[in-house]
Amino acid sequence: MKTIFKNSLLLRLGLAMTLITSLGFVSMVSSFFIAEETQGAAGAINSAGSLRMLSYKIVTKLNSRENPQQSSTEIVELINKFDQRIRALGHLNIINEPVLNRVHSDILKKWQRTIRPAIQITLDDPYPIGEQPFNKRILYVDIVELFVSQIDRFVKLLEESLESKIQLLRLIQISSLLLTILVIAIIMYQVNTDVLIPLRELLMCARKAQQGDLSVRTRYKSGDELGLLGDAFNLMAEDLSKMYDDLEERVKEKTHELEQSNHSLELLYTMTRRFTESSSDTNYTKLLEDIETYIGLGPGSICLSNEDRDSAYQLASIRHPQAGVPDLCNPPNCERCMSLDRAQMVEIQRPGDSSLRVKAYPITDQGRRFGSLLIEIGDNNIKSWQARLLESVASHIGIALNSSQRTIQERRLALLEERGVIARELHDSLAQALTYLKIQVSRLKALQGTDKQETLAPAIIEELRSGLNSAYRELRELLTTFRLRIDDSGLGVALISTIEEYAKKHLIKIELDNQVDSHFLNENQEIHILHLIREALSNIVKHAHADHAEVALFLDQYSNVHVTITDNGTGIPDAAEKLNHYGLTIMKERAETLNGRVDITNNPGGGTQVALVFPPANLQQHNEQSANVL
Repeated sequence: MKTIFKNSLLLRLGLAMTLITSLGFVSMVSSFFIAEETQGAAGAINSAGSLRMLSYKIVTKLNSRENPQQSSTEIVELINKFDQRIRALGHLNIINEPVLNRVHSDILKKWQRTIRPAIQITLDDPYPIGEQPFNKRILYVDIVELFVSQIDRFVKLLEESLESKIQLLRLIQISSLLLTILVIAIIMYQVNTDVLIPLRELLMCARKAQQGDLSVRTRYKSGDELGLLGDAFNLMAEDLSKMYDDLEERVKEKTHELEQSNHSLELLYTMTRRFTESSSDTNYTKLLEDIETYIGLGPGSICLSNEDRDSAYQLASIRHPQAGVPDLCNPPNCERCMSLDRAQMVEIQRPGDSSLRVKAYPITDQGRRFGSLLIEIGDNNIKSWQARLLESVASHIGIALNSSQRTIQERRLALLEERGVIARELHDSLAQALTYLKIQVSRLKALQGTDKQETLAPAIIEELRSGLNSAYRELRELLTTFRLRIDDSGLGVALISTIEEYAKKHLIKIELDNQVDSHFLNENQEIHILHLIREALSNIVKHAHADHAEVALFLDQYSNVHVTITDNGTGIPDAAEKLNHYGLTIMKERAETLNGRVDITNNPGGGTQVALVFPPANLQQHNEQSANVL
């Protein structure tokens, strides 16, 4: 019970409040009971005093000589009045005390047995009142005086009893007040030491915790409620401090991871941008420098191997080997790094007990092995994010190398194709003209020294001049065609420029109807279309003798591109040997390059029509992508 009382602040405060209430209740109850007991005390004292006064009045009336008959009547009234008052005193609460009750009983007996009989004898005496013998009056007066002194003693006892009760009430009130003050003082002290000080300390700790200082702890230790609250606060602050420290560590870890991710993304972005702009060896050297900067590993090298993987050469390196010490690349041991199909650790022995620890990452793309990315790691343990990033870098290097080789091969094929086109153009135009001129020179040489020289030589010379002019004109057109290119404006602008050129130069009306958007065509298709249209227009102005032509481009219901060049000229000859003269072979090769076909026919109403049909590459790619999505 003592432990419970000590450890319960509410119990102590409740007990103190109960004690204060009890003291107040005792004070009120005692006041009530004392007031009840003292009720009529003043009347009793007054009545007792009036008994004394009535005693003296009776004596006075007995000694009175005036009107004896009236005096007797008044004496009887005074006796009755005395008798009523002394009996009424016996019914008061204050008379219930033993001493007062006993004195009152003595006075009542004295009155009934001595005083009243004596007065009655005096009234019944034959002598008139006031004329009794002197000795009787003296006797009565003595008796009355003794009786009055007894009444005085009764009055005094009444006063002492009343004063004792009032003193008791005063003592109870003062004691209750002092005890109440004492209890209040103890409560205030307990409230200050056990409530206010702990609460103030808890509030201070709470404010510091609110400001972010989680190291604060309350020093108040107790088994009561505030002590438990303080312990709970300390426990909460400790848990929050641990959680805050843990969160700080997690934030640091996440920040470090974000920094690593940022470095990784920056490295990959920089690498991709460099490889997109150019695939020179300088970019690979810069990539190795970026790996050392962003990843913290290196230096390193990029080695490319042959198909047998038994030898390799350095594409790029930022290593600075020491003289006389075996470096990272040791040609007799290339198969150690080049024959790996996955990332592995390679240790290169050096003089003494030292060794060079290198992580080799295979450089591959589309199943093709190009070489290895070699990164020196020393005594460090490579982390998972570093390994993933290096694998990604090696993969991007493979893609860049593969793309570079494909680009070189495509350029080589494009160059060979363009050279073939140039050769065919030269064969079909300039070579034929030169052959014709060679034949005419042979004829002219054969006429030298003959009789026909003077008659036939001028005609041959004129044909030579005409052939030279034609060859020169064809050479200029070929140069114009070879220099032809399509800028960012697209095929439509190039077609308009070409038609204006031919219409102005050869005084022919040419109409253009282009219904094909340039985004359906790639660059290769656009240049082939433009070359074919120029070839057809050249044939029109050189051979058809037409004054009107029409160029149309449109898509059919199957999304195939149609290119038609129509004129109102003389038409194409029926002889097959003449077809090559009009560049039909070149047109057919261009159509085959476009995965299409070209037809050259004569119109029923006159003139010629060149019709090219092929599927657009960009539309095919769009359809394939849509099918893959579905």
